[in-house]
Amino acid sequence: MWNISMNSTDRRNFLKSIAVVTAAGVVSGCSSSKENEKYSPSMQPQGKSVMGLTVPKMDVVRIGFIGVGERGSGHVKHYCHIDGVEIRAICDTNEVVLDKSIEYVVSKNFPRPARYTGTEHSYREMLNRQDIDIIIISTPWAWHTPMCVETMESGKHAFVEVPAATTIEECWQLVNTAERTQKNCMMMENVCYGRDELMVLNMVRQGLFGDLLHGEAAYIHELRWQMKEIEEKTGSWRTYWHTKTNGNLYPTHGLGPVSQYMNINRGDRFDYLTSTSSPAIGRQAYAKREFAADHERNQLKYITGDMNTTLIKTKLGRSIMVQHDTTTPRPYSRHNYIQGTNGVFAGFPNRIALENIPPAIATQYESEYQQKMTEWRATGSKGRQPKLQSFHRWDEDIAKWQAQFDHPMWLNMGQEAERNGGHGGMDFLMLWRMVYCLRNGEALDQDVYDAAAWSAIAPLSADSVTDRSNSKDIPDFTRGVWQSAKPLGIIA
Repeated sequence: MWNISMNSTDRRNFLKSIAVVTAAGVVSGCSSSKENEKYSPSMQPQGKSVMGLTVPKMDVVRIGFIGVGERGSGHVKHYCHIDGVEIRAICDTNEVVLDKSIEYVVSKNFPRPARYTGTEHSYREMLNRQDIDIIIISTPWAWHTPMCVETMESGKHAFVEVPAATTIEECWQLVNTAERTQKNCMMMENVCYGRDELMVLNMVRQGLFGDLLHGEAAYIHELRWQMKEIEEKTGSWRTYWHTKTNGNLYPTHGLGPVSQYMNINRGDRFDYLTSTSSPAIGRQAYAKREFAADHERNQLKYITGDMNTTLIKTKLGRSIMVQHDTTTPRPYSRHNYIQGTNGVFAGFPNRIALENIPPAIATQYESEYQQKMTEWRATGSKGRQPKLQSFHRWDEDIAKWQAQFDHPMWLNMGQEAERNGGHGGMDFLMLWRMVYCLRNGEALDQDVYDAAAWSAIAPLSADSVTDRSNSKDIPDFTRGVWQSAKPLGIIA
C-alpha cells in the first residue's frame, strides 16, 4: 500500500491507517501546563546523544531503496552519477516502477540490484541483508517513521523523504531509536541545498545580516491537480491528508533553511507555536468543477484550511512565520526570508537590502550610482535625481551577491549539480553531500533532532488550530543538548 499506485481497497485501508497516525495530532488541545508530558512518551534517553554523530569512514556507500516512484526513481538516477556508491537492492510493491529503476542502473553499466517486491513488507527482507549501509526511503508519509525505525534497528542508517514523522509520538520514536542504535536518521530536506539557501546561510554565518530577529518560510505550491491522480502517483494518497487534519501539512521545505540560518538545535531551539487556518474551500470547489457529482473526490470532506499560518517563537526570542497553501491559485513560493539588525534577504523573487554594505558590493553600488548620475546630467538633469543604493530600496540584482557569497559547496559542486538536475541541482547536491560525509567520517548536515523538530510543526499546528489557536509547546528533542551543540559551519 506504500507503493506509487493505490487501488480502491488500498485507499480504504490508507484512510484507516492515517486516521490512526494522525489521531494524536488532531485531538483537541489542552491548556494544561504539562504540554511536554503530553507530547513526550519517553523523555528518558535510551542512549547517548547523536548530535554531531560520526560513523567509521566508508570506502563505498552501499545503498538500498524502499520506494522508487516519483521521488525514489530520481534518487536512483542521481546516485548512478555519484562516485563511491553501490546500489545493492531496490524494493517497491509496484513492479513496473521497480523494474524501470533496476534497468536504469543496469543501463549505466552497474551490477543489477537485487529485487524485492510482492507485499507491503517485502522491504524487511532487504533490511536483513548485511551488505547494505544506508536505506533511502521514499514512500507515502504514514510509512516514513515505521520504516526508519526498522532500518535503524537492522543496523543501517536511515535517509527519509519529508516529513520524517506525522505525530509527536513518531518524532520521539525516531529520536529514541537513533540514540539507542547510534545510527543516523536524516530527513532529506533538499531545499537546504538550493543555491540561494546556501548563499544566505554563508552570508548569515559571516554576520552580514547582524543579529537575527525574524524568519519566514512557506510551502505555497498549487497542487490541486494531484487530486486527479486516482489510482497511482502522489495524489492517490496525499489527497486524503486534506480530509484528516487541519494545519500545516508540509512545513519543512521553507522551515529547514531558516532553521539552519538560526542555528535551531545548535544554540537556539523552537519553544512554542500558535497556528490558524483559513476556511477549507478550494479543494471542494475544484472537485465540484473537475469531477462528476458522484465521483469519490466529491464525496470527501476536505478540512485542511486553504492557507495555514503558523508562528513559532524560539528560546532566544526570535520569531518564524511558516505558511502552507497547496490549494489556491498562486505563484510558487517558499518565502526564504531572514531579517537581522543589519538588513534582510527575501526570496521569491530574490532581493536584499543591507545597511552596512560589504566593501565589494559598496564599490559596485558607487560605480552604478556614478554611471546613473552621468546619464542624468547628460539629459540636462531632467527627472528625479538618482540615489545611491541603500537599505531603503531592494537590490534585485542577486548575481553580484552570488559572485561574492556563493556557498563554498556550491562553488565546488554547483556546476555538477545543475548538470545532473533535480530542482535546480539541490537534489543531486544533497545526495552527493550525504555520500561525502559518510565516506569522510563527517557529521551529516541534518540529523534526527532536525527531522523531529521540523516535522513536529505539522501535528502541533493542527493541535493549535483545533484549540482556537492557543499556543503549543514544542518538545526539546535534544534533551538540552541544543544549549551546547556546535552550530553548522561553512562547508567547503
